[in-house]
Amino acid sequence: MNLLAQINSPLNFVFSSSCTVYGQVDLLPITEKTATQRPESPYGNTKRVCEEILEDFSNTSDLIKTISLRYFNPIGAHSSNLIGENPKDEPQNLIPYITQSAIGRVSRLKVHGTDYPTHDGTCIRDYIHVEDLANAHVAALKYLETEQRKSFDVFNLGTGRGSSVLEVIQSFIRVTDVSLKYTLGPRRAGDIVAAYADINKAVKKLKWKPKITLDDAIASAWEWENHNNKRLK
Repeated sequence: MNLLAQINSPLNFVFSSSCTVYGQVDLLPITEKTATQRPESPYGNTKRVCEEILEDFSNTSDLIKTISLRYFNPIGAHSSNLIGENPKDEPQNLIPYITQSAIGRVSRLKVHGTDYPTHDGTCIRDYIHVEDLANAHVAALKYLETEQRKSFDVFNLGTGRGSSVLEVIQSFIRVTDVSLKYTLGPRRAGDIVAAYADINKAVKKLKWKPKITLDDAIASAWEWENHNNKRLK
């Protein structure tokens, strides 16, 4: 027998999606009403395709209610220092690239692109701490259980503020008091100019808001990097 046929009430499902489903947008900040498009990366496209499947299933079945949480740029580590980012190869995300460069695990940090149409020429992203993201998942499940009426809904998860690559580097230097050497290089294929979220929908409906600052998030990533480096020795 089909297990779904035995369900007496709808399943509540929270999907971890990504802001990459929006692609390069013309108007910032990005709201949930911003049109999605085929992302630049295969990773981003998997998120878009999964959202489409979940939306179709949720809208045509009484067996499931779904919320898709569109992460912007998750960073940082758990306060216990037991969970953090540890890419096996050279990091593709900025924060572990910075921390591994600072501790000597990878070669000197390179800034990819300094001629973007931003205030300092580098890409802008919305960086949100992983613990804030975790709390948003709990809020989304509570919302599905108590208030959610739509079969499929989406929420942006960010801080509502964009920070450039150079601003993030300066934040790291400021909060850690660690000298960080870096070089300037050409743009990297697939990088968009800027992306940061309008989080008003999540604040209003999920009763959630991010609490951890960029500086504190970077400090947690550095604490994790030091802890992990000792463990690897």
